[in-house]
Amino acid sequence: MTARPVLGIIACNRTVGVETAQAVMNRYAMAAMQYADCAALIIPSLPDYMRAQEVVGRLDGVLLTGTPSNVEPARYGDAAAGEGPFDPDRDRMMIELIEAVIAAQRPLFGICRGFQEINVALGGTLRRDTSASTQLLRHHAPDEVDFDAMFDHRHPVELVAGGLLAAAYDAPTLEVNSVHYQGIGALADGLTVEARAPDGLVEAYSARPNGAPLLAVQWHPEWATDDSAESQTYFHLLGRALRGEL
Repeated sequence: MTARPVLGIIACNRTVGVETAQAVMNRYAMAAMQYADCAALIIPSLPDYMRAQEVVGRLDGVLLTGTPSNVEPARYGDAAAGEGPFDPDRDRMMIELIEAVIAAQRPLFGICRGFQEINVALGGTLRRDTSASTQLLRHHAPDEVDFDAMFDHRHPVELVAGGLLAAAYDAPTLEVNSVHYQGIGALADGLTVEARAPDGLVEAYSARPNGAPLLAVQWHPEWATDDSAESQTYFHLLGRALRGEL
């Protein structure tokens, strides 16, 4: 049996009962393992007990997932308090992970918070008004809808001609789900825009820092992936990257 590549997936600190647990929602791991055709290991966000450099060399790539918590504004130079919840240990681990992955020339992929994290780690900023600004379309469903309806909130994105996503989808636009209150403010140097919302907000970017592929999206391809060929394509790209084919 040929060994499959191994993907590291960052965990969050989540309260389970009265204790704190390392958690990754199954939909991220299952979509990656099935459609990227890989094995997976969870990377705990416990920076006081381990260093990212200790594990990155044993992985073929890393995925930074979405989660309810937000990156602390101080991480991108904003003195305002911002709205939580926050996960400072994940913030610390993701900074270490991104630096270690790039140094090790491993693929790095991001979804939602992961998309925002990479931008922050590389020197970019976030804006926190993507569902409140009158200059933007609504990027999150109304608060009163149920969980499934939240992920059914959708809008189109325009794929940048000549980009990685435009080539993968062979289409000028995609319809994506939108579940975020924050988004890209200033894009970090070295990141190339792959997709924008109709209001101009960056929805996907790519790069090749130190020679390895980096691809992140603001939307959620891990949600109901079995029912969406377009979502599956994102994880096919991840699988190719893990095998050195991207």
